[in-house]
Amino acid sequence: MTDRYQQFTTSGVGKLLVKRLGLPEPTPLRRYKAGAPALEGAALVGGAPGGRLGDAIATAAKSAGVEVLTTAPAAGGAKLGALVFDATGITAPEQLRELYDFHHPVMRQLGSCGRVVVLGTPPESVADPLELIAQRALEGFTRSVGKELVRGSTAQLVYVQPGAEDKVESTLRFLLSAKSAYVDAQVIRVGVHGGDAVEPEDWTAPLAGKVALVTGASRGIGAAIAEVLARDGAHVVALDIPAQGADLASVANQVGGSSLQLDITAADAPQKLVEHLTQRHGGVDIVVHNAGITRDKKLANMKEALWDSVIAVNLSSQLRVNDALLKGKVLRPNGRIIGVSSIAGIAGNQGQTNYGTSKAGVIGMVNAFAPTLAEYGGTINAVAPGFIETQMTAAIPLVTREGGRRLNSMLQGGLPVDVAETIAWYANPASGAVNGNVVRVCGQSLLGA
Repeated sequence: MTDRYQQFTTSGVGKLLVKRLGLPEPTPLRRYKAGAPALEGAALVGGAPGGRLGDAIATAAKSAGVEVLTTAPAAGGAKLGALVFDATGITAPEQLRELYDFHHPVMRQLGSCGRVVVLGTPPESVADPLELIAQRALEGFTRSVGKELVRGSTAQLVYVQPGAEDKVESTLRFLLSAKSAYVDAQVIRVGVHGGDAVEPEDWTAPLAGKVALVTGASRGIGAAIAEVLARDGAHVVALDIPAQGADLASVANQVGGSSLQLDITAADAPQKLVEHLTQRHGGVDIVVHNAGITRDKKLANMKEALWDSVIAVNLSSQLRVNDALLKGKVLRPNGRIIGVSSIAGIAGNQGQTNYGTSKAGVIGMVNAFAPTLAEYGGTINAVAPGFIETQMTAAIPLVTREGGRRLNSMLQGGLPVDVAETIAWYANPASGAVNGNVVRVCGQSLLGA
């Protein structure tokens, strides 16, 4: 759906009125385009003394075609594309001054749609109390920076477990690129437990030879996921209910994949899915649980059928499918299971007790099964979209819709492709150390922040 207010603010009259009246001024976000540079400008890289990720940062950035600077350019010169700081050397609260000393002098030199990335050590993996405190403090820094940045820029924190220094490239590539346009102020953990972090032969087609199942693929976010995974080289099995058959076939044809009409809540659905994936494709590498429904009513007015249907589609069916795929060894080694949660599962939402419950359950599914997937040699993660421009959000009353668009640091809604790009990062074979994460695709929504 078109954001007419954002279009207005980019017009001559709109720019004038926005500045005079102090109205929100959303910056058109820079999104991925084939052949375009990862960043518009160099990345300034620094770190606290004793940090352990300097080499990994430089290697990943240069591999992605990003120019790396270790000394800040003169003020008034070319804008920087990113600020990347290795904070793993910070072992006591007084050393947090290193964050200020690196970022303060160059914040105004960060260009439009720039990136700020801080890397630290997971506090839960630290034995020393002072180091734990200092590393936990990094979250407050990055979330606050995210709310200060303007012109479509973002800030992220990546906790890298000791021993996983060589497994950060896919995450850094994603966060430094235009693919993470609507991901802001997130905390990502890169660990040593999960699948193998296998560098793809071709970073432009990292999913070549992979089979990806996408449920709810006939339209909206599901169709965008199918398109992006296919762009990255995967054969996409697009699944949806029979009533969506025509749209489903259209999506499958468009991405060069195949379609499967199936009610995922049916008692025999998991077995049918196992048989289809085994017989037609010899297994599956990526499973994206995107299928979901809303049946909104305040709890006092909600019929039990509305509660049951939402829980069945959005949560219970996923658990049954996962169980069947793992028991039947249909999910291949280094496989990926990716759930679609929602900020409603984090912050809650009026009239959505059923939906919020189901989406919080998806987060619980990730928490519960991350160790199981690690033993299996795979990963399980989830995205939690905020306000995404779809047919569903287009039906929201105007005032509520505008609130959803503006109540985030980007001052705008996201696009289905923003969710899809985050899922593609999880699916990348080089993301094998990214396990048990829930990343919000919400432009740093103020809801549940």
